[in-house]
Amino acid sequence: MTSRLIAINTTRGVNLTECARIADGFYTRLVGLLRDRQLEPGDGLWIVPCNSIHSIGMKFIFDAVFLDKKLRVVHLMREMKPWQISKMVFSAHSVLELPAGIISQTATEIGDQFEMQRDIVSSPQ
Repeated sequence: MTSRLIAINTTRGVNLTECARIADGFYTRLVGLLRDRQLEPGDGLWIVPCNSIHSIGMKFIFDAVFLDKKLRVVHLMREMKPWQISKMVFSAHSVLELPAGIISQTATEIGDQFEMQRDIVSSPQ
């Protein structure tokens, strides 16, 4: 059994992910998206806890939504290029990394409210 994350911007009534992964342990947070070549639509990575990110060693551009403990948007990074470091966002508790362009496509703005739903998916046997 594995879990997937559905990230919903409830302010806009739109899903930003359908099958995101969750990085909430030391190793998953350390590796992040370094092994990925790109993010497909509906994919993403929710890093918890987190208030700063980097794209050192990354192979693609991505968007990042910084969320506080109540899952309100406190900072946005559109199309973060490889080899960059974000500023420290002290009010952020987590960061949702998404395919490039999703922030603009969904009209996500600072102050928007998010909801995260975890689905348990059965592994094929």
